[in-house]
Amino acid sequence: NKASAAVQELANTTQSWDGNSLPAYPKGQPKITILRISIPAGAQLDTHKHPVINAGVLVSGQLTVVSKNGKTLHLKAGDSIIEVVDTAHYGINEGNIPAEIIVFYAGTIDSPITVVETR
Repeated sequence: NKASAAVQELANTTQSWDGNSLPAYPKGQPKITILRISIPAGAQLDTHKHPVINAGVLVSGQLTVVSKNGKTLHLKAGDSIIEVVDTAHYGINEGNIPAEIIVFYAGTIDSPITVVETR
């Protein structure tokens, strides 16, 4: 008895959520990082940027992403995000439960995945 898998495409794009084209992958040894990030209700993350291409899926809760260029994205559980690259932004959980997001970073061994902006 063979069961078939159900496949749901969550993202398929060449652009980040703000509409900009994704940059070319950098040269060097590829390194994949996968993080599960939990953002408490009411919390706002530090402003930061990602030097590498990354994408995520919000597993639970809600999350608002705000970029320094004034664009905003509202995510609810099940939504995917193709993050902005080298653009300062922050996330804020405006809900009343923790926001859980799993993020996949496609970087290289020589590059950090996140750089927090100093105040």
